[in-house]
Amino acid sequence: MSHNYFVYILTNKNKTVVYTGVTNDLEVRLKQHLENVNNKYAFTKKYNCYYLVFFERYQYIEHAIEREKEIKGWTRVKKNALIETENPDWRFMNSDIYEE
Repeated sequence: MSHNYFVYILTNKNKTVVYTGVTNDLEVRLKQHLENVNNKYAFTKKYNCYYLVFFERYQYIEHAIEREKEIKGWTRVKKNALIETENPDWRFMNSDIYEE
């Protein structure tokens, strides 16, 4: 049985802040960040980080969590370089994830 876990990076409209997270449902998590029910995602609310610019898929949650921790420990320059390997223009990818 195949599972999907995602490490993702969000940014704000001006691309001045990045947030790294992990989830098993990227579409639902993006909506949760945007709606920010009960102020659960304080960082993303404070800095308006709702725009998906990068994600990776993993089969095992342990690998996804390990990768999330690795990326969170990086400098901003290194995070930017990672984003730019897959998304050089920092295109907001939210609409690619949402099912119609």
